[in-house]
Amino acid sequence: MAEDAYILERIRNALREQRVSWTEKRMFGGNCFMVDDKMLLGTYKGGIMARVDPQRADALMSEAGGSQMNHGGRPMTGYVMLEIQEVDREDQLEFWVARCLEFNPKAKSSKKK
Repeated sequence: MAEDAYILERIRNALREQRVSWTEKRMFGGNCFMVDDKMLLGTYKGGIMARVDPQRADALMSEAGGSQMNHGGRPMTGYVMLEIQEVDREDQLEFWVARCLEFNPKAKSSKKK
């Protein structure tokens, strides 16, 4: 989908501006951006899933939009689902990328199989 390619490039540009090294991995039916082997954010069902500090997630959603991320009918603690219109402007996307980067050093890495 053209919109997916566009949002992926916008995320890449936001990470480049932050001078962050990342890798991309196919997960959850979308592309996830990994920093220090931990998921930072990614595309999901036409929107963006953002991994933020679970203790700040509700306040962030109240302040900047988004909703509780659900996957397989279960809420995912510390993950916010953003509709594309909620990150339409560059400052909106940069806000969420920054919140994800703030939490990333504290996030736990998934166990290697």
